Amino acid sequence: MSDLESKIESLLFAYGEPLEFRKLADILGANAEEVEKAGRNLAENLLSNKRGLRIIFSGESLQLVTAPEFGPLIEKLIKGELKEELTPASLETLSIIAYLGPVPRSSVEYIRGVNSSFTLRNLMIRGLVERSPHPKRQNVYLYRPTAAFLRHLGFAEITELPDFAKYRELGNIFERNEENN
Repeated sequence: MSDLESKIESLLFAYGEPLEFRKLADILGANAEEVEKAGRNLAENLLSNKRGLRIIFSGESLQLVTAPEFGPLIEKLIKGELKEELTPASLETLSIIAYLGPVPRSSVEYIRGVNSSFTLRNLMIRGLVERSPHPKRQNVYLYRPTAAFLRHLGFAEITELPDFAKYRELGNIFERNEENN
């Protein structure tokens, strides 16, 4: 596996959603054609070595996904998670979204300091969080709490969360800092 393929694999893993060839090229200091070729080589490598991951191509983007043959295993894991109480990671992520939402995944991960794709997916499956496209940034989603989340807590509005105004203001400061960087 080439160095470029390894870098693409790590970026796709960390990002968790489709990445455009040109964005990867900018990050890696390569051109889009080199990225596409390395992505296709990586896809072949994953398939031929019978790994648990695959690369899917959609237009000018690629994404790292789990191999379809392991779908039943993943379903078993997720169903098991749904029967259990929310994990500390899920509660932390849910709190960030509740107080700062709508918020992009990158902000959640910056605050938590870890990849949150799996946690966000579980919260969406449970119906506690929903996502919608970012109105200004392509390929970015905003996460917000659902009405089911509010119902579960017995609140009519998100502003009824304890110390909502205080934490929302901290979130606004965070957003302004992020925009300036």
